[in-house]
Amino acid sequence: MTVQTPLANSEADVPLPGPFELIIILVIILLVFGVGKLPEVGGALGKGIREFKKNSDVKDAKDAEVSSATAQQTIDAPHATTVERTTVEPAEERPATKV
Repeated sequence: MTVQTPLANSEADVPLPGPFELIIILVIILLVFGVGKLPEVGGALGKGIREFKKNSDVKDAKDAEVSSATAQQTIDAPHATTVERTTVEPAEERPATKV
């Protein structure tokens, strides 16, 4: 007897909408926004997606730049193999004052 365990994140967990559901969604969008506003809404949505991708790429490039700069500083940094010794002169003793 074999025991089947459910697969995590399988396609059965989230069903995709079929053609009938897509038609219903499009009709609802047409009713909400109207035929005249639909191109305007689509353009705004496309512009938002482009801005998101652009900013995401810029952030990734900055992160990569910072990582490479940090790695280069680590490589260029001198190794702490020598220790400088300094002598500290003792402070002059002052008489204790009464408070």
